Amino acid sequence: MRYILAHDLGTSGNKATLYDEKGNLVCSSTTGYGVSTLKPGFVEQDPEDWWQAVLSSTKNLLEKSGASPASIACVTFSGQMMGCLPVDREGNPLRPSIIWADMRSEAQAKRLAEAVPAAEFYRIVGHRPVSSYSLTKLMWVKDNEPGVFAKTAKMLQAKDFIVARLTGVFVTDFSDASGTNAFDLVNKKWSDRILSAVGVNPDLFPDAVPSSTVAGRVTAGAARLSGLLEGTPVVIGGGDGSCAAVGAGVVREGRAYNVLGSSSWVAFATDAPVFDEEMRTFNWVHLDEKKYSPCGTMQAAGLSVEWLRKTLADYEIHLEESGGANALESMNAAAMKSPCGSNGLLYLPYLMGERSPRWDPDARAAFIGLTAGSTKADIFRSVFEGVAYNLKTIIASLEASSKISEIVLIGGGAKSLVWPQILADVWDKSVLIPKYLDEATSLGAAIAGGVGVGMFRDYGVAESFNPTVTRIEPKAANASVYRRIYPVFEESYECLRKVFRALGN
Repeated sequence: MRYILAHDLGTSGNKATLYDEKGNLVCSSTTGYGVSTLKPGFVEQDPEDWWQAVLSSTKNLLEKSGASPASIACVTFSGQMMGCLPVDREGNPLRPSIIWADMRSEAQAKRLAEAVPAAEFYRIVGHRPVSSYSLTKLMWVKDNEPGVFAKTAKMLQAKDFIVARLTGVFVTDFSDASGTNAFDLVNKKWSDRILSAVGVNPDLFPDAVPSSTVAGRVTAGAARLSGLLEGTPVVIGGGDGSCAAVGAGVVREGRAYNVLGSSSWVAFATDAPVFDEEMRTFNWVHLDEKKYSPCGTMQAAGLSVEWLRKTLADYEIHLEESGGANALESMNAAAMKSPCGSNGLLYLPYLMGERSPRWDPDARAAFIGLTAGSTKADIFRSVFEGVAYNLKTIIASLEASSKISEIVLIGGGAKSLVWPQILADVWDKSVLIPKYLDEATSLGAAIAGGVGVGMFRDYGVAESFNPTVTRIEPKAANASVYRRIYPVFEESYECLRKVFRALGN
């Protein structure tokens, strides 16, 4: 039996997962690492922590599974996107990585927006010129750490750094490149127009290739450290968003998926980028280099539930600590006691501002409609519903170009007792729960690896590797209630925009 070893380099840790030739999950091992928040808006990670996590999880996985290093057909990757890690010519980090959550480069984003007209910029890269992306972070390094910038040979993403450590080769893939705001989506190359406008040399970016490309092979030194066999093929893989799309089985037009994690996004597969006239949504390159993944993202989905748990669920946490039910399960059970519509209570889920389609950094979270009769159950349910309403706004933006009839749901939120039904009812669409939820991202990376070494014929295998196990249909009565409430949700945000801006100032 041959196996694919897929690493998923997330924000909180690396998950190493072993899949067999039929796409079955064999074993997994996770090693965590930390995040450094130096001051508000500054978020970094030590890339050496990534490397040590990959080494540790690889060794643990091989030991747990009993798989021999010789049985590993390839190593491949999914990784957090939109980071900025400057390295020297030998691949040594010159500073900690500025990760996706970092917002320090607002001044550089303003300069970028002034250098290239917004509509032209959006048509080239498929995104807005904001500080979430890699290019403005690299510009910040150039402006504020000139000594580091002068020594920089390449700017890498998380997975690209690990691939360089394993193989000695600097390379990235199209999907991760599409999260830098420096990549021409249509022509699949670094954009001379954008980079010349801000004075950044395109040579600072690694060669961009399809996600199924064999980047290189495990070197003797990396083999000694990891327990892998020298010469094992290393397939570059992709950014976590595009890997999730494949892992969810979204590999052809007409299918969409929603990742319901701390943040949340909705995306689907198309044969060409979707350029929204109002630039509300954005585009990634799909793992299948012939396709694209139009997308909309919200900041605080599961984060809203976690905030709720920490802030208002003391009793549920106490029960869990006393040996009772898990606090989140108790919150789900309580939410089910509140009627559809939470007795007139609305929650706006803007704990961290908001991305598409609002693009409003000043947006704040709010409960609207509290009365003396409001219960904890109403509050709990309103949070689940508020996230669902907000995702409906993203879906509506995406549907300007393509009708969506069903949505595959992955991520931790898909395990909720109440949330998937609320989503189906609010969206008035079928919600499909697949076999693999948390592993969908690593499965997508594994499929890219299998395509790269000829184990799988193409990405179409994803639909059979992660089949639907539960199909949730909207309940007509609930959908009718939510159709009346949703416009009120939209109006609530619009009415509070000036208030949010004033609070921010």
